[in-house]
Amino acid sequence: MHSRRHPIRNAILVIVGFVALAGEVGAADLVAPSVQKTLEASFSAKGQATLARLAQDKTQGLCTHYATSPIPAKVVTEITAMGFATIKYPADGEYLGDWQRGEQIAQSGLGKQSSDDVEKPAGGNCYACHELTKAEIAHGNLGPSLYHYGKLHGDNDVVKKYTWGKIYNAEAFTACSSMPRFGHKGILTAAQMKDLMSLLFDPRSPVNQ
Repeated sequence: MHSRRHPIRNAILVIVGFVALAGEVGAADLVAPSVQKTLEASFSAKGQATLARLAQDKTQGLCTHYATSPIPAKVVTEITAMGFATIKYPADGEYLGDWQRGEQIAQSGLGKQSSDDVEKPAGGNCYACHELTKAEIAHGNLGPSLYHYGKLHGDNDVVKKYTWGKIYNAEAFTACSSMPRFGHKGILTAAQMKDLMSLLFDPRSPVNQ
């Protein structure tokens, strides 16, 4: 939904990943401390974009470490297990909200950038990577088409639970997914996720027309 790969950024992330994994995969001798200091000195904090973003969690570190080589099966299992452990399903058991609000969230690319107002809700920017409706011709193709999602998959509890989990933390289903961890990282609220779910499942939604 949000991310695009960039060769320079990926090179930086490889360095950060090796540092983050030091002691876990024997990478401590691959990057000198001075390299980490140079990396940190190359960025400056602005607004909500702080230097804390340079610190990877374990999932990000593992994915960076294996960015240019096959991920061992046991690491895939570890990543997906960590992802599943983070998923929080709706406390009220309700998965659907308002599809019209969901469409607005899907269209919005605001949130988590230094120039964004922290008082305003973030968007999902879903069209950056997915096709959702035929009316939107400027959609991305990094992710699969979601057009007719509800019509094709139905709306039983199993499908809705899977879809919620995928939005919440895609790493639970696909190790090193390019999809942002919307729920786990607090990009979207539970209410916003319900609205996106409704966009995907409501038969009145343009997704299912």
